[in-house]
Amino acid sequence: MKLNKNKNIIKLLNKKNLPILKVFRSLTNIYSQVIDDKGKVLVSSNSLKLKNVSKNDQAVYVGNDIAEKCLNKKIKQVVFDRGSFRYIGRIKTLADSARSKGLKI
Repeated sequence: MKLNKNKNIIKLLNKKNLPILKVFRSLTNIYSQVIDDKGKVLVSSNSLKLKNVSKNDQAVYVGNDIAEKCLNKKIKQVVFDRGSFRYIGRIKTLADSARSKGLKI
């Protein structure tokens, strides 16, 4: 059985049991969700309802939206899990926009 290397690394590094901000990027949309240490989804956001918007603007919208929802639920700090995606482009834009709204990553 093949283990998901990145998932295990995130669990090992998350010593404070902080919620995890997981990001998935498809060809046309971007999705993010905040999950607690037990696997329960606390907050989620995606770009499905945005039409005729550039991909970077979608990432900014999702980053701002997820940060506002987290702060409303009193979640101030998360661990960023980018999955197998490199930290460039839309992934970086989403993280930067969430940071600019006050979420600690």
